[in-house]
Amino acid sequence: MRLLTATPVTIDRAEQIVSEHHSSTKRLTGRDALTIRNCSPLYPQAALQREMLAISSTTMKLDSSITLVAGLSGIHYAFSKQASRETICFCGSRACSCIRPLMEVIVSCDEGELTMANNYVNDEVLVSTQWVAEHLNDPKVRIIESNEDRAIYTQGHIPGAVELDWQVDLQDQTRRDYIDRASFEKLVGSRGIDNNTTVVIYGDKNNWWACYAFWVFKLFGHADCRIMNGGRKRWQLDGREWSSDRVDYPLTSYTAQEQDGSIRSFREQVLKHQQSGKSLVDVRSPEEYCGDRRHMPEYPDEGALRGGHIPGAVNVPWSMAVNDDGTFKSARELTQLYQKTIRLKRHSPIVAYCRIGERSSLTWFVLTYLLGFSKVKNYDGSWLEWGNCVGVPIVKGTSPNGQTAEIPQIAAPI
Repeated sequence: MRLLTATPVTIDRAEQIVSEHHSSTKRLTGRDALTIRNCSPLYPQAALQREMLAISSTTMKLDSSITLVAGLSGIHYAFSKQASRETICFCGSRACSCIRPLMEVIVSCDEGELTMANNYVNDEVLVSTQWVAEHLNDPKVRIIESNEDRAIYTQGHIPGAVELDWQVDLQDQTRRDYIDRASFEKLVGSRGIDNNTTVVIYGDKNNWWACYAFWVFKLFGHADCRIMNGGRKRWQLDGREWSSDRVDYPLTSYTAQEQDGSIRSFREQVLKHQQSGKSLVDVRSPEEYCGDRRHMPEYPDEGALRGGHIPGAVNVPWSMAVNDDGTFKSARELTQLYQKTIRLKRHSPIVAYCRIGERSSLTWFVLTYLLGFSKVKNYDGSWLEWGNCVGVPIVKGTSPNGQTAEIPQIAAPI
């Protein structure tokens, strides 16, 4: 790692760059990217503000190393794919302690973008149980519960929450598909949701079905969707109130978009994706992946005629993305798992699948919203379709190509 000096710019320009990069985005790109740190007590905050430095495209060296640009005001950084081991701080010492905290949060440099360990790319999409408790009576917020078993809602739910059943409400009851646009408009309108409503979804099973419902809302273009981190489990652990009262809200007018094909993949698309050698993520259990089971552990066999996985698919069980309390793992852990261990690229096409699309919707959510991957699709037909198709390729075994691999194939994230 090398340190350079930069030419000071006007305070107005420096403040503009700071505003641009600290307002909404959590990703810093190669041009004008900066962070400001006052690493020395010798330089008070006033001096820090006066001496802010900006990185320009001529100052940065986007070659084979991360380049830090340092001045009296703090540390400014640019980056590319690899970093050397040498670290020199502007204070003149090597491996200075003021740089270590910064290096600890640089966890991935992928295709010209920096992933910070301490923040999700879209952290606003996750809300806490405290946030939900504070917005129970907010007319601009609608809380939705979606579970595997709809009886759970009747036994107790968050006060004011409405129910969406993944099978009865979101699925077409004649053909295997989701409800169409008009039916979705009618459904959400019946729950008192309009196009400007903030929709917060939670449920059981570590938010499997909440993420599934979230994905359907995004399929039809709803703008403001969020997940309550931890779902029912975290709400219970926090000792919060349950209600058994069903609630009704006034009907609203809702206008949905046509289905967004950029987040959904169909069988023929998956086949072409697989034949071209692009990334596939099988989020099922290892037993399902290798072909020992055709269904989830402790679940009945739901009719797949063949076991195994799509050739080339890497097995990353959905459960590796969540903690014991139902919340999602940290950005650092998720980055370690998906970007460092299995080396997924954030701007390369990826298809996630499971059995019927519910577990893979959780992985889709993690990759798309928490880590900022831009081309992830959920194959909701998943193994129940693929395992029954005539002529599609299937392999068995613990490795992507079907051969036997050493177990565990993927180390637990740190």
